[in-house]
Amino acid sequence: MTEPKIWLSSPHMGGSELNYINEAFDSNWIGPFGQNIKEFEHDLEEYLSAAIFVTALSSATAAIHLGLILLNVRPSDVVICQSLTFAASVNPILYQGATPVFIDSEPETWNLCPIALENAIVDTIHKGQIPKAIITVHLYGAPYKIDEIRTIADKYNIPILEDSAEALGSSYKGRKCGTFGDVSVFSFNGNKIITTSGGGAIITSSHQLKKKVQFLASQAKDEAPHYQHSELGYNYQMSNICAGIGRGQMKVLDKHIALRRAMHDFYVSLFKNISGITVFSTPNQDYFSNYWLTSILVDPTETKNGIDKETIRLTLLDANIECRPLWKPMHLQPLYENYPYYGEKISESLFENGLSLPSGSNLTDSEKERIQTCFLKLLS
Repeated sequence: MTEPKIWLSSPHMGGSELNYINEAFDSNWIGPFGQNIKEFEHDLEEYLSAAIFVTALSSATAAIHLGLILLNVRPSDVVICQSLTFAASVNPILYQGATPVFIDSEPETWNLCPIALENAIVDTIHKGQIPKAIITVHLYGAPYKIDEIRTIADKYNIPILEDSAEALGSSYKGRKCGTFGDVSVFSFNGNKIITTSGGGAIITSSHQLKKKVQFLASQAKDEAPHYQHSELGYNYQMSNICAGIGRGQMKVLDKHIALRRAMHDFYVSLFKNISGITVFSTPNQDYFSNYWLTSILVDPTETKNGIDKETIRLTLLDANIECRPLWKPMHLQPLYENYPYYGEKISESLFENGLSLPSGSNLTDSEKERIQTCFLKLLS
């Protein structure tokens, strides 16, 4: 009999979500308006502890798209983006008709390489354009090199769109991720630290920008008794029901982060004496990661019998345990392979040798034992 599936990162309910959902039904506010939305946004603003304004949306992709619009990205503009990321970080650049320029990772945080970033900016300027925005990513919850990237962005007067889709609860020097960009975004997809089933949020620096986001996200309806539209709008609002799930999830956010970090510690302990396996961890105490996904690098020149990442993935798959290769770099994707790329082969090497392991905050002791047994049998 096949054992139950162990997922990479499954939703983890806290217990109070249904109360807020029922409130939405009882009040008949089940669309994109209602108290849950206001309270969920307020809870996020309180959690981030900064002078920011949160707008809940239908997805983080929608948030990035609206963020690019707020930053006035237009057709033929250049937008710089980290290559090692999920496609949702990049696709909105094409929505706007702009040109993505991809940047390699650096080995300490696996995020945007400052050296390659500045090289790309200088080269783009020499070609006659100043990049319109830089999309930064906190990969798998690990903060990028925030001070270095901000220094470069300010030097050339280029705004930062901070993709914190995977980094709710992470921080750098005590300041929460999601507060470092000129515009920032979060994801509440089903596999994230907390979920609204599907959803996201955009973080702006003023109430005026928040009003602009709300206008664009609700089909850009002008103030008129009839439906009138003077500019292009989108259907990007979050429903009051989904926001109710988010309100319940906010109550267990810190608990979920602690459990994810405990899973990271579990893997650090598991691979402590196993050659050829390195658990990715933040470089120093300035970086606090939620460890949304714990990932490893596999060196087949050091592992038993030359075992590589694909052997590990398939072995776990046979045991009904999900693991996943790291994000395939965007500059290697068929859709994006003809766009500019700056850097070396760090992101390519990470993709070739990296795996993300089951990291959910709801993994049981028996599931951890299954994972451990599978690895020890293969690698000991």
